Amino acid sequence: MTTALILVVIACIFALYMAWNIGANDVANSMASSIGSGVVSLKNAIWIAAIAEFAGAVLVGSSVTSTIRKGIVDPAIFADNPEQFMLGMTAALLGAALWLHAATVMGMPVSTTHSIVGAVIGFGLVAKGAGGLNYGTLFTIVMSWVISPVSGGLLGFLIFYFVREKILTAEDQNKACRFYAPYILFVFAVVFIQSFVFKGIKNLKLPLTFWTVLLVGLVVGAVVLIGSRWWISSNEHVDDNFSDRFFKFLLISTCGYVAFAHGANDVANAVGPLAAVIGVFQNGVVTAKVTVPWWVLVLGGSGIVAGLAIAGWKVIATIGSQITEITPQNGFAAQFGAATTVLVCSQLGLPISTTHTIVGAVIGVGMARGVRALNLRVIRNIISSWVLTIPFAAGATMLVYRILEGIIS
Repeated sequence: MTTALILVVIACIFALYMAWNIGANDVANSMASSIGSGVVSLKNAIWIAAIAEFAGAVLVGSSVTSTIRKGIVDPAIFADNPEQFMLGMTAALLGAALWLHAATVMGMPVSTTHSIVGAVIGFGLVAKGAGGLNYGTLFTIVMSWVISPVSGGLLGFLIFYFVREKILTAEDQNKACRFYAPYILFVFAVVFIQSFVFKGIKNLKLPLTFWTVLLVGLVVGAVVLIGSRWWISSNEHVDDNFSDRFFKFLLISTCGYVAFAHGANDVANAVGPLAAVIGVFQNGVVTAKVTVPWWVLVLGGSGIVAGLAIAGWKVIATIGSQITEITPQNGFAAQFGAATTVLVCSQLGLPISTTHTIVGAVIGVGMARGVRALNLRVIRNIISSWVLTIPFAAGATMLVYRILEGIIS
């Protein structure tokens, strides 16, 4: 068995382990609010997330991926030594996965994208030195540590503030909710369609402009608004628990969508490096982009589902109950605020992390009830884990690289 084939086999194992850890840590982004608020049970949430994540990963996971995520290292510098590139990508998979596993054991939600980026930094340092890194890209990642949670927190705060002031504190909560529900559904429909096209299925690269999708969203939103007003007025006399049921519906819908989008986009953190290794094995050269075989997407999707089912509960507990108390109303505000933030920042070209955004949004809805509603110790530990992500993943990758290099040579 040649060295290249050995690396492909090892990379497949490490990619499956990486995908498992993505499921164990990152899927909490989508389901923690619904579980923490008591809207769905852990078992049912796992089923919803498993189906949505796998569908997103396999059906609309990118068929073409960058060989090095986020362009942190230029693949061209490995043109004269493709086996070194294969070795580095294989080491990066394990280095990132080890950090994600450690963070999951501690119950800390960290960015899987930043984990693989940190791992690639470690590979670049040990293989080519500091000169091989793209420091501009690294700077944008550091910026996202601030932009993501602050933006998510601000929007989550504003959404929940509106819900609280207009609905929750009203003399007749259900009557107030019936009045505002059609308008909330209008905004929900417009944002959902935009987000679904530009985030959920962005890998399909549909020939649609922002304004075209916005127009479609406005039309659909108007239909939803008119239809929901008619339905509410027709059923008003039999619905005495409208507010809770309305926000539970919105929360579950948002969580299911976020899980689908996560599977479609973040599966690349596991399958991207593996596809890069397979591409070098098949073609003998290092390229900037490679085709992702269908079975690699299935491997990634299966690993994510397995990790979620077996170990996802720890990080779900942190986001869903340990930062602040979650209800259907503030859970929706946090989840919808985070999804909207990710969409807006992506359209503006601002660096964003879904994990950091949802944590910031949960903190934001907690702040709407006062600082005492927040567990500051848990928040401090989460922020510390974010700062540790890149150096830990980089260090672990450097160690794995040297070990693999010694074994293979």
